[in-house]
Amino acid sequence: MEGFEGLAQLFPNLMLGFQTAVTVQNLGYCFAGVFLGTIVGVLPGIGPLAAIAMLLPATFNLPPVGALIMLAGIYYGTQYGGSTTAILVNLPGESASVVTCIDGYQMAKNGRAGPALAIAAVGSFFAGTVCTLIIAVAGPPLAEVALKFGAPEYFSLMVMGLIASAVLAHGSLLKAIAMIFLGLIFGIVGTDVNSGMSRFTFGASGLADGLSFVVVAMGLFGFAEILSNLGKGKDAQHRELLTKKIHGLMPTWHDIKISIGSIMRGTAIGAFFGTLPGAGPTISAFSSYAVEKKMAKDNSMFGKGAIQGVAGPESANNAAAQCAFIPTLTLGIPGSATMALMLGALTIQGIAPGPQVMTQRPDLFWGLIASMWIGNAMLVILNLPLIGLWVKLLQVPYRYLFPAIMVFMAIGVYSVNNLDMDIYLTVFFGLMGYVFVKLKCEPAPLILAFVLGPLMEENLRRALLISRGDPTVFLTRPISAGFLIATALLLFFMILPAVRKKREEVLEEDAAA
Repeated sequence: MEGFEGLAQLFPNLMLGFQTAVTVQNLGYCFAGVFLGTIVGVLPGIGPLAAIAMLLPATFNLPPVGALIMLAGIYYGTQYGGSTTAILVNLPGESASVVTCIDGYQMAKNGRAGPALAIAAVGSFFAGTVCTLIIAVAGPPLAEVALKFGAPEYFSLMVMGLIASAVLAHGSLLKAIAMIFLGLIFGIVGTDVNSGMSRFTFGASGLADGLSFVVVAMGLFGFAEILSNLGKGKDAQHRELLTKKIHGLMPTWHDIKISIGSIMRGTAIGAFFGTLPGAGPTISAFSSYAVEKKMAKDNSMFGKGAIQGVAGPESANNAAAQCAFIPTLTLGIPGSATMALMLGALTIQGIAPGPQVMTQRPDLFWGLIASMWIGNAMLVILNLPLIGLWVKLLQVPYRYLFPAIMVFMAIGVYSVNNLDMDIYLTVFFGLMGYVFVKLKCEPAPLILAFVLGPLMEENLRRALLISRGDPTVFLTRPISAGFLIATALLLFFMILPAVRKKREEVLEEDAAA
């Protein structure tokens, strides 16, 4: 009966969401988000993390609902823009679009860029629509369960999320765990709330309130991304632009027929991986491509322009991007570094992330869900007619773009606290991020730990206070014990040489990209 009541309540909630999302103001924020996201996504090598980090200051003075709608639009707009670059230029706009290059660019060289772009748009729209519905259906029950969690359960869940992000990060597991510890240390910089003592401030008054989330995010992902791209040299930044005229956007009936199954399978794969902490669009896209290649009756066309090699990965990519909102919105636990940025944006807006958002701010939760449907429709309508504009944008040398981006970032960082020190810290974290790139250390677990660190400390202290200092409270409570056992199993399976070797093979191609 409870399930039927939940479904019955779904429609009034969605009506509230659409009433919130279709106001002129919020439609404008949604359009601005998907448009800016697509522009940044088209630029090779930047990706959603750097895009949100760079554009975060644009949302500071917006109302909370509008800010979240705009940031969400930037996120899935960037995911879509990456496919345009992959198909037309054979350069992935971000890591999840690496797979799209394989067959998408071959289709473009064969004079079929139009159908490739169209099927990517259709797959993205279908996946986004389905996964938004999944969020709407699965969100309230998960939030109800999360409201029953105590401090031990939240602490154990956060530990599991951090370890999962390390397990699924690229490269060395040891390096990923080191990034987590570094993020936890950065997260506790500032004044201890309980004792009033300063921690890791080195006497700097500007650090008394802790490190700014915007400073760390912009430095590690925005500034470091620019340095990394500039360090590749002219040869690496050379773009093999498509010279053939793009025509015939509509795919043939045969294209649609053989792509329907790929789109559905890609959506299912992306929805599964999107809800897992640390997995995300990249692994979803690679997994979808592997499935499509195995299921094809004739896989000889893969690598030569198979439309299934575009439809499946693009659907998986966008499905994972949408479903990553499920643990973020319902549990307050970011499943990826990008979702950590979204949580940081909520905190900046004065909203405490977690399951209570759904009950205390239903307009924000349901308005965001409704805006996802509207935003996905905008992406299809907006992008296909503007393909010529994206090609022109790709012709602009990167050395002319980065000064404007850096000025915008500096203004955004300074506007948060009006402190010169924040600019210096951004440069420091940018240089640190560049070193991480050179050392092949994945910074995503660091930003996850930075966001979750203070929450973990708070729940750890609360749990030990309730249990009068007894650490076994984390094992005697069934849900908490279950999370810790799952964490231990994750680590155990990664230590096994056979499993570790398989993981490196799966991520090798992505890491190389």
